[in-house]
Amino acid sequence: MGRLYLNKTEHCLRIKVSGVLPAKKNMKSSYELAMERLGKQSPATKLTEAQKKQLAELDSVYSAKIAEREIFLQGQMAKAAETGDWEAMQQREKQIASEKKILQAELEEKKEKVRQRGA
Repeated sequence: MGRLYLNKTEHCLRIKVSGVLPAKKNMKSSYELAMERLGKQSPATKLTEAQKKQLAELDSVYSAKIAEREIFLQGQMAKAAETGDWEAMQQREKQIASEKKILQAELEEKKEKVRQRGA
């Protein structure tokens, strides 16, 4: 068991513990511990090259769809701004966010199907 040394100098108390604390190199961060637990609960699956290509293609297609809708709706927002229709602008902003969320959900659903095919 370690020894405890007390040393009083200049109104402060210094405590030195020897031989009790484990070496720092053996300690893991909470992040590392969480990642270990996650790996035990659901091990990572390896994707085939075909799956990787399908996932990349889906990302590309949905990025284009999202960009297309944003450009279209931003054009409508600009028209509404020219006419001073602030309510229509707010509706378009909400519509952009809503459609983007829907498209991202579709993308994740399709990506998950591709991942499951290989499992």
